[in-house]
Amino acid sequence: MADTSAIWNKVEKNLEGYSERLKVARILVQNGLSVRNQKIFCNDIEIPPIRIARAARVDRRTVTETLRSIEKNKELREIFAGIRSAGHSLKEIAKQLNLGVVEITPVNARIPGILAKSATVLAEKNISVRQAIVDDPELSPEPKLTIIAETKIPGELIPKFLKIKGVEKVSVY
Repeated sequence: MADTSAIWNKVEKNLEGYSERLKVARILVQNGLSVRNQKIFCNDIEIPPIRIARAARVDRRTVTETLRSIEKNKELREIFAGIRSAGHSLKEIAKQLNLGVVEITPVNARIPGILAKSATVLAEKNISVRQAIVDDPELSPEPKLTIIAETKIPGELIPKFLKIKGVEKVSVY
């Protein structure tokens, strides 16, 4: 898998001096939106530029210029053409589905093993993981690991999660 920080560094380098275009690029990356033929897509669904402009708080022309910049630059064109949405998250509907959610805030999101050890804590209690969502530390100001489990997560596991190297805070709901 490609190093996302390296990818974002390439985006920043190629759009340097254009802060509003960087805002647009960030919205595209954060939402898994690709750029093909100066059009924006969520997988195969085309998204109107005005929607991106509103989300980035820029005007539509800035979005159009960003798309042109991306298409003109081979490196950016290849990056943005390949972006895909990561799919749906069950986090917001976990309660209605009687699923458990644990949200883990790391001291530093680059410390290895937090996801693996968190999944192990659940597996040792015979709790199956339905989803694991990891925020990219380059794109999220406060990255978190969110694990959606097959059943409610007992509060007694909180101390076990907190003992994992690199874990700062744990919320279970």
